[in-house]
Amino acid sequence: MMEQKKERVVVTKGAYLTSAVKKEQYPEVKRPEFVFIGRSNVGKSSLINSLTRVTNLARVSRQPGKTQTINYFEVGLKIDGSEERTDFYLVDLPGYGYAKTGKENRKIWKKFIDEYLLNSESIQFVCQLIDIRHDPMQSDIDMFRWLVTNGLPVLVIATKTDKLSRSAAQKQIARMKQVLGVPELDILPYSSLKNEGRSELLDSIATSLIK
Repeated sequence: MMEQKKERVVVTKGAYLTSAVKKEQYPEVKRPEFVFIGRSNVGKSSLINSLTRVTNLARVSRQPGKTQTINYFEVGLKIDGSEERTDFYLVDLPGYGYAKTGKENRKIWKKFIDEYLLNSESIQFVCQLIDIRHDPMQSDIDMFRWLVTNGLPVLVIATKTDKLSRSAAQKQIARMKQVLGVPELDILPYSSLKNEGRSELLDSIATSLIK
């Protein structure tokens, strides 16, 4: 019987903490923050559930545009067998680019999302999720450029990789780099269904926490 590979990073805690739409509602206790952003229905909630292995931690909705607040999840890790737990926040932002959301709502969302991204000093990096089945849309390109222009470190995650064959996924990742205009960009393929990409993302988070 094959010995199961020991994980370098083990999630020991995953819990919803709070929701916010303004600075006064951010958590009082400061912790490192890893932010998830993407178009509505790109799979943010599924990825958070996969990453933490807590079923329904982030509610998966069939209705795009359901997340309307900044949602904080408190997560604990043990790295390389350490007895000490390292706690941080996963921060789930409302999806962008959802056409059925009224213009007024979109303006309100943009205001509190921009305020958070530009003013939080705890952000380690932003995970921008893009559906691997399609070329990045204009809203994806605009968000990527906005994050880079404002000096926020970005990790692009190609979601729903289980929907494509391995070779088709590789071609599409090359295409995504071309459309985003950064040929040397690292893009992490992720399947929430199969947990593929999970250990790589946890490694990136752990590396950021211990540097």
